[in-house]
Amino acid sequence: MSATTPEPVRNPGTWLPRWEPENAEFWAREGKARAWTTLVLTTAALTMAFITWFLVSALVVRLPQIGFRFTPSQLFWLAAMPGLAGGTLRLIHMFLVPIWGTRHVVSLGTLSLLIPLVGWFYAVQNPATPYWVLMLLAFLAGLGGGNFSSFMPSTSMFFPKRLQGTALAIQAGIGNFGVSVVQFVTPWVIGFALLGGMAWVGEPQTMTRAGVESQIWLQNAPLVIIPFVTVFGITAWLFLKSVPITSNFREQFDIFRSGHTWAQTSLYIMTFGGFSGLAATFPLLIRQVYGGFEGAPDPLAWAFWGPLVGSASRVVAGPLSDRVGGARVTHWAGLGMLVSAFLVTLTVTPTSLDSFGLFVSAMLALFFFAGVGNASTFKQMPMLFPPRQGGGVIGFTAAVAAYGPFLFGMLFAWSFATFESAAPVFYGLIVFFAFNVALNWWLYARRGAPFPC
Repeated sequence: MSATTPEPVRNPGTWLPRWEPENAEFWAREGKARAWTTLVLTTAALTMAFITWFLVSALVVRLPQIGFRFTPSQLFWLAAMPGLAGGTLRLIHMFLVPIWGTRHVVSLGTLSLLIPLVGWFYAVQNPATPYWVLMLLAFLAGLGGGNFSSFMPSTSMFFPKRLQGTALAIQAGIGNFGVSVVQFVTPWVIGFALLGGMAWVGEPQTMTRAGVESQIWLQNAPLVIIPFVTVFGITAWLFLKSVPITSNFREQFDIFRSGHTWAQTSLYIMTFGGFSGLAATFPLLIRQVYGGFEGAPDPLAWAFWGPLVGSASRVVAGPLSDRVGGARVTHWAGLGMLVSAFLVTLTVTPTSLDSFGLFVSAMLALFFFAGVGNASTFKQMPMLFPPRQGGGVIGFTAAVAAYGPFLFGMLFAWSFATFESAAPVFYGLIVFFAFNVALNWWLYARRGAPFPC
């Protein structure tokens, strides 16, 4: 590993000759402008990654309405598959930036999203598309989830420690908005023919909902994303540079010798694992819990609010964590998640729609505190490790937590099949949240804590 300059200096079109963000003179002269420019470009690309990653969660609730014949368990599997892929691919992405550099990883990672987007564009137009094909495309949507574990460590290397909480919160928070964007835009954009109904855009499907038929163009959801992904991928290639902090694959395993790596992983599973898992399953959860009542709510009319609230709170909590300390903010975020999860348990075995308002309110509170905790934990990690290791820990914790959509999808599928209720899942979350609140308080947040951060 080299801290500032690779030996030998590699392609100057890709690698910067030096990078010293902690040097006040260097930061003011050239570091600040490049760091913030890089943040803007990679955040735009990360937003596209999240849109692609959660595209399946927006499509899956419409599939039965246009003729696809799947069981509830099969639908939860489809919603869960991007999480399985995202977590697995993040375990690869966490090593890439010190080897290949920001420019290559961000640009090529972004352009790779075209594979699932084009695939879903064609697949949803034919209800006879085999289930295994949809499962494969759902897995490939996880390419978007994988990008997080290289984009975020890259950003942490560009900024001084005093600004890393803010920078990482801005990037991850705005990137997380991609979840809300895809769940909000999908119901609108599928309602009309794009580009004047040109033949190559595809024919409409007949949607049957509550006995009423209408025409929709479900393929529009991936189609509108494709040009943005293409532009942002090319822009990243043209304008990004790579920080000269390098390390080979073997050297990066040193992060696993620290107990902080595992503690921070558990905390981030609580916060981002909770956020991503619930964001991916929220539409199906609404459908499964409240869809059987007369006048049942449209899942996509409500589901986007959860990721929106969680993303916004993450952006706000970043500067707060820089000021008061990440561990303190994580402590209160964990307590908020615990209380919110308990309130949800009171609403997931309803006898009417009367409890739907409390259900949505409790879920939004859970998303809010998860977003706060997402920001504060990413402030803690760079404070506990030097830059290259800090980036690696961010990548690893993000990789493990990215299994949230897969894990939550499987847990809800099991819970409904076994107990015909989502309550057991939330009882388990309460126990897990309590453990992490205690862990964070003991190691990092209490007065006299051995590792305040």
